[in-house]
Amino acid sequence: MNAPIKTAGQERMKWGVAHIYSSYNNTIIHITDMTGAETLAKASGGMVVKAHRMESSPTAAMAAAKIAGEGAKDKGINGLHIRVRAPGGHNGPSNTGPGSQAAIRALSRMGLRIGNIEDVTTVPHDRCRKKGGKRGRRV
Repeated sequence: MNAPIKTAGQERMKWGVAHIYSSYNNTIIHITDMTGAETLAKASGGMVVKAHRMESSPTAAMAAAKIAGEGAKDKGINGLHIRVRAPGGHNGPSNTGPGSQAAIRALSRMGLRIGNIEDVTTVPHDRCRKKGGKRGRRV
């Protein structure tokens, strides 16, 4: 049997999964292998900035993504499937914080190939009672 011929520019894709949790308070990037069992690299907005109010900013997310991406590249990963998550649940916001888009952009700019991007925010099937009391939130 003939083995497939590789040209100089082609290399074997080794995929990982980037779990990006982006809330209004922080952005956490956690890169695992395809099964999700083994952590390859992780970083957060709080690791790269001094002020607490800056943890969720796009700048901090880009810096954290760069740290996590370099760690994954050192382990041989050259492609990422991305799973974006917001706080969600029955009391948290269902839309992601400001750092998620910036983190994805920074990972792709590093030369990592982006596979599919999916939203894995938790959605309640039925709820605990919402806060606000019997008469609701009075504005």
